[in-house]
Amino acid sequence: MYRRTANGLELLCVHPGGPYLQHRDAGAWSIPKGVPEPDEALFRAACREFTEETGLSSTPPYLPLGEVRQKGGKVVHAWAFEGDTPPGWQPTSNTFELEWPPQSGRQQRFPEIDRAAWLDPDTARQKLNAAQAALVDRLDAMLSRANPADVG
Repeated sequence: MYRRTANGLELLCVHPGGPYLQHRDAGAWSIPKGVPEPDEALFRAACREFTEETGLSSTPPYLPLGEVRQKGGKVVHAWAFEGDTPPGWQPTSNTFELEWPPQSGRQQRFPEIDRAAWLDPDTARQKLNAAQAALVDRLDAMLSRANPADVG
């Protein structure tokens, strides 16, 4: 999701929940994303995962941003859309179970997303997983070509 403000373009980015990235900032953030269900179209999966991770709905029109391959090999397919969050909004993410601490035998529940923020493109490039910065570049370029006066 992106929005245009008086200060320019902003992108909704999310920080993964759970203990592993809890104290990491630069390079740890992501776009809302997830894994498609068997036989689920990638675009439908993207819309579903956005809602599951944020509690918000996506709305057309959608801008296809293509795909990126993250360092670990995961391929991320992305679409962007313009929108905004309601005042006071906080993400209402689904959760996952993880044995924590490791080898303790205890299962704990963690939110998939522990926080979200509107970030300008430069900040997003720093905070996002390195491969996902290319998605910011693509969106920025598309919007700059379409409406150069609207994007700062």
